[in-house]
Amino acid sequence: MILRSDEKLDVLVPGGGAMRMHLFRPAIEGRFPGVMLFSEIYQVTNPIRRLAAILAGHGYVVAVPEVYHEFEPAGTVLEYDPAGTDRGNELKYLKPLAGYDADAKAGLSALIDHPACDGRVATFGVCLGGHLAYRAALDPRVSAAACFYPTDIHSGSLGLGRSDDSLARMAELKAETMFVWGRQDPHVPYAGRMAIRDRLEAVGATYEWHEVNAQHAFLRDEGPRYDPALFFQGIAWTLALYHRAFARG
Repeated sequence: MILRSDEKLDVLVPGGGAMRMHLFRPAIEGRFPGVMLFSEIYQVTNPIRRLAAILAGHGYVVAVPEVYHEFEPAGTVLEYDPAGTDRGNELKYLKPLAGYDADAKAGLSALIDHPACDGRVATFGVCLGGHLAYRAALDPRVSAAACFYPTDIHSGSLGLGRSDDSLARMAELKAETMFVWGRQDPHVPYAGRMAIRDRLEAVGATYEWHEVNAQHAFLRDEGPRYDPALFFQGIAWTLALYHRAFARG
């Protein structure tokens, strides 16, 4: 499917200014389900753009917000190098948790209101974005969330003050949610993964759980940790998740 990938939408976030979202969608007439894709700490890099295009090519309107819009000029992309990593991690803990939630609410509203979106929405995220995709799915408008190796959920350490309520709020989760983990990921050890799964069980969440033999960031198609076979397996799991969730209406 031929795509449009040149659209940008500047969304006003209450208390946070303008948040740029990059849009990817089929280049044909019609309305499609929406996916809000949350990036890793580097913002909208080329691997993230390619990931968004793959999802859009299966018939979705994909919106990718710049998560650090309060701190960096619109269009800023952090490099996959020590300086970029340090800056991304610095901002992850500098941004208030309420700012992340306000971004998700405003971004979802803008996506739903886009003329190419049919009003149904899901989320997707990797690393930091995996956590944000989960938190965004606490919004009852979200039908499904695909969360790949989300950081900080088990430790409750997202945002300013490093004290989030993501595990505590899991009882609010109504969306069908998928968690995908790399067993060799040092950022979320076995005990952390089990804390999340135990909480999902305790609240009776509708969820899917995958653990694979991979390192952190195995979806990123640049660098030594990329696993192409697991990338396509993860995309297949995601598309099946969305199909199920949207079919339920």
